[in-house]
Amino acid sequence: MEFIKHILKEEDFWEGLGLLIVIAFFLWWRVPAFLAAALDRRAEAIVKELEQASQIRKEAERVLLEYRQKATEAKSEAEHILRETKEEAARYAAEARAQLQAQMERRAKMAEQQIAQAEARAVAEIREAAANAAAAAAEKLIAAHLDDTKSRALIDSSIKDLGTKLN
Repeated sequence: MEFIKHILKEEDFWEGLGLLIVIAFFLWWRVPAFLAAALDRRAEAIVKELEQASQIRKEAERVLLEYRQKATEAKSEAEHILRETKEEAARYAAEARAQLQAQMERRAKMAEQQIAQAEARAVAEIREAAANAAAAAAEKLIAAHLDDTKSRALIDSSIKDLGTKLN
């Protein structure tokens, strides 16, 4: 009996008894099951969020792949347009040279007809001077109108217009 009185006076006994009562209360009200269910719900929510994130990532990868393909196609088309533009510029230059040459020949013939009565030597000198002057003028006109800067500017503006022409 003395032992029981001694135990009832000990604080550790009452603390242990209180702890046992709290644990029994928790077990009685099924707190561990409630906590397990709450953790299970949270785990399910996290799994759903991970699945959604995985789906979003797959969608983002698909969109990125589409944009990369579109960018590759746009680059290919830009290169094609650039090639065509250079070829067209070369054709225009050749046509301009041919037209200028034809015009020079017409003018030379007109000059030849007007001075047909002059001496053959004077005619030859005038033809040579006219041909040299026309060739120099043609070179200057072509250089003035189709220099690298203007050709590049034409190409650059064509490339800039690509965005509006492609969409």
